[in-house]
Amino acid sequence: MTPAKTSTSPWLALVPWAFVLLWSTGFIGAKYGLPYIEPFNFLFIRMLLTLVVFAILIGWQRTPWPSWAQARQQMLVGALVHGLYLGGVFAAIKTGLPAGMTAIIVGLQPLLTAVIARYWLAERLTSMQLLGFWLGLLGVILVVLGRQAAAGAVQPAGILWALAALLGICAGTLYQKRHGGKVPLLTGTFWQYCAAALMMGLMTWSTESATVIWSTQLLLAMAWLVLGLSLTAILLLMVMIREGESAKVASYFYLVPPLTTLEGWLLFNEHLSLLSVCGVGLTAVAVWLAVAKATSA
Repeated sequence: MTPAKTSTSPWLALVPWAFVLLWSTGFIGAKYGLPYIEPFNFLFIRMLLTLVVFAILIGWQRTPWPSWAQARQQMLVGALVHGLYLGGVFAAIKTGLPAGMTAIIVGLQPLLTAVIARYWLAERLTSMQLLGFWLGLLGVILVVLGRQAAAGAVQPAGILWALAALLGICAGTLYQKRHGGKVPLLTGTFWQYCAAALMMGLMTWSTESATVIWSTQLLLAMAWLVLGLSLTAILLLMVMIREGESAKVASYFYLVPPLTTLEGWLLFNEHLSLLSVCGVGLTAVAVWLAVAKATSA
């Protein structure tokens, strides 16, 4: 079996941590912006603005464009990672599914990705890594249970949307790992956002009123989600997928709910229970186990 690709660039070791930090703030950005705009329209405008930013960067860097076959593959990745995942999460919460339950369902991603990668990409997992994936899921559940006192009403449609988001992020990252390795980063991601913008535009037109209450808070939230998340965090994720094994990349998503919980405590004085603190510690240990190299065959 061919060993996994490794890189000697020292800065690459910081990429996953920068990604997790940025990705976790997406929930805070949504919290700021959603009172003034409907979710699919929020994502639609976000995708359009992101395309403008990427077009400027592509022109500045003179990045080559991928072939049409590669562009189609990148559009599929975009439909899955940006369209189905983000749209599914927003739609699940819109139907009334509690955010905590949504987080638990989507939190299955690292475990599901590891299982699929084992058979589709022939990625070898050690027993310690498998233990890390299960502990990470337990840690996410503890964090979520510590944050919410009641589960709230559960709608079947919300569960289906959350499951769609889970499948979208898993399938998208795995497909990118298999087919996107040779695609230029900027122009490849541009095609991803083209597909996502089309999806969100159709969802806005068919299910929402497209009403927007423009405010400073919405503009700031939109700016952060475009520059911090859709630009920087997604480019970091594409680098992680290209440089690392799919299962290990996915394991870092376990750190997002705990980090979001800590940010809410620091920024909004949200309650931080002992159960959540235990979950934060457990997810940190779990990710360490999941990304650690096996010491023996």
